[in-house]
Amino acid sequence: MATILRDWSYQHQWLYDTISRLAAVSVGGEGRFRRLPLQGVEISPQTRVLDLCCGAGQSTRWLVRKSQDVVGLDASPLSIQRAQKQVPEATYVEGFAEELPFTSDRFDVVHTCVAMHEMTPKQRRQIFQEVYRVLAPGGIFTMLDFHSPATPVLWPGLALFMWLFETETAWQMLQENIPEVLANIGFHLRDRRFHAFGSLQTIQAQKLA
Repeated sequence: MATILRDWSYQHQWLYDTISRLAAVSVGGEGRFRRLPLQGVEISPQTRVLDLCCGAGQSTRWLVRKSQDVVGLDASPLSIQRAQKQVPEATYVEGFAEELPFTSDRFDVVHTCVAMHEMTPKQRRQIFQEVYRVLAPGGIFTMLDFHSPATPVLWPGLALFMWLFETETAWQMLQENIPEVLANIGFHLRDRRFHAFGSLQTIQAQKLA
């Protein structure tokens, strides 16, 4: 599964950005796409924010407009370099989401955008457990990622996209009940919404005080 286009999109930032912008058209453009998981979440200049699996900083650039304490984490040194160049206002850490290099209760908001589908179900559970650990009591986890479309008409397009750019883990995520996984870890589901006719979902889950 996935083609050479997947490798090219990670090697060439312009290709990744083009694909991302085209995909974002379905929800009103790149800016709205990146802000969708944060709707209703209060972020002040003092809010401690972790942009999990930040990539080249596509979402980080929106977060630094709200908070002066934004940390971007990614396992790719190349992505970190690109993010530092594009969004120097944030602090960046190279590391794995399954073993976050932060103390417990470190952040008020942990945000991730179209990254969890890259992980196996086991990795996702490990990541969610780590997110729960580093969130302060009352903190919020926000995410945007794929979801099974509400109408069969959209399946061919989604299947083609996944065949070109994604791996088996993305298909596995479509079959997984993410809110249930989060609840089993201890999160309280704060909000869940569907976009692009159900092919995308945003989830907000809270670590209760």
